[in-house]
Amino acid sequence: MTEATSTPKPRRVDAREFPDALAEHDVVLVDFYTKGCTLCQSVEPVLGNVARATGVPVLLVNPKDDPSLVEEHAIRSVPTLALFRDDEEVGRIADGFVGAERLVEFVEEHR
Repeated sequence: MTEATSTPKPRRVDAREFPDALAEHDVVLVDFYTKGCTLCQSVEPVLGNVARATGVPVLLVNPKDDPSLVEEHAIRSVPTLALFRDDEEVGRIADGFVGAERLVEFVEEHR
């Protein structure tokens, strides 16, 4: 696992791609979202700023498309933001909208 030299914009992955996408980096922020969720839509623009500020890549996962991930990661509401380090979840926020400053703090606290 390595840290990328430049952090790309958030990228959508499905259940098949998820394990490999996690393994590509030491630390990854995952946004579990659904289309049509207004809170999810308000968080999404913030995620690119968080990725740039922290150097941590962001994955976007729609649990409606991948029910296996809902069960595996105990997703009860969206948006749910989970931070993974070495493929293990180390922190989670499932409180609705979270601004960039709080998300940067969250990532830094748990990395």
